[in-house]
Amino acid sequence: MGVVKEKFGVTKDGGEIYAFTLSNSNGMSAKIINYGAILVSLLVPDQKGELADVVLGYDALEDYFSNGSFFGATIGPNANRIGGACFEIDGKTYQIDDNDGGNNLHSHKEEGYHKRIWEASAGTDSVTLTLEGKDGEMGFPGNKKISMTYGLSEDNALTLSYHVSSDQNTIVNMTNHTYFNLSGHQAGKIEDHLLRLNASHYTPTVPGSIPTGEIVPVAGTPFDFTTGKPIGQDINADCRQLKIGQGYDHNFVIDGADGTLREIAEVEDPKSGRKMKAFSSLPGVQFYAGNCIEEETGKGGAAYGPRVGFCLETQYYPDNIHHPAFPAAVFGPGKDYESVTVYQFI
Repeated sequence: MGVVKEKFGVTKDGGEIYAFTLSNSNGMSAKIINYGAILVSLLVPDQKGELADVVLGYDALEDYFSNGSFFGATIGPNANRIGGACFEIDGKTYQIDDNDGGNNLHSHKEEGYHKRIWEASAGTDSVTLTLEGKDGEMGFPGNKKISMTYGLSEDNALTLSYHVSSDQNTIVNMTNHTYFNLSGHQAGKIEDHLLRLNASHYTPTVPGSIPTGEIVPVAGTPFDFTTGKPIGQDINADCRQLKIGQGYDHNFVIDGADGTLREIAEVEDPKSGRKMKAFSSLPGVQFYAGNCIEEETGKGGAAYGPRVGFCLETQYYPDNIHHPAFPAAVFGPGKDYESVTVYQFI
């Protein structure tokens, strides 16, 4: 176990960015940078003990300055979408960035937490990153103190722990936007990966990927992953919801979610034998099959494009501020935001 700190690059303004590499005795390691609290690499052994980097990303800091697909990024203060790019809290209306066809996506594409420099402090097997958010920043109310910790254990579990306090009621719905490919980030399509989700319901959307407000069963639909199946098995089915997302890009409702840490998903790669289990304390997870990854060059010259990585973005349901039946992601004095997500490799 240990943490190694090294310089990763320099920002446009001359700020030094550092990488923190967590490692365990099994050969697994996770590299995190304090720009965007981004997970830039994750080396995981396969069934033969051979290591591969299983997350998409870039070699150079400069490429993360654009990062249109949000590779590895910590998203905040609000992940996913808010309809109409506005919301009301305590009788006051707040207008936020219209950056997704009349809606808001991931708070702000240039000013969000994924483009900020975080303070970083290394522990024996973890790194904690902190930020302060000002009242009115990106249109969101409240002065905020944000903390996010990555930890790596001897049982090959990467734990992501979040804590946010605010002096006003505000929206806090953070996530991590890592794209996984269990064959290795450069290995191509992930459609043969076997996915099981502990989610018997999901939240359908209208065009623009804003939820309708319904919570509907997955049984009998292409969204049924309750017993596990290849990601690509039904991804091109003649289904209006799949056409809206150009494939899977939907929030799944975690069965039995009660704020405690519980298993939400399992993914297995038949090529390498790698298996990943995901756990979360949150009520939802956005399963995104990477349908809109741009054709570009990633780490080591790898060719990236649609469906070469998948995301399991743990979250409160998208646009919950406009749907009273959804669990609310409003936090403030006396009610801090806290969540834990774990990705464990078996």
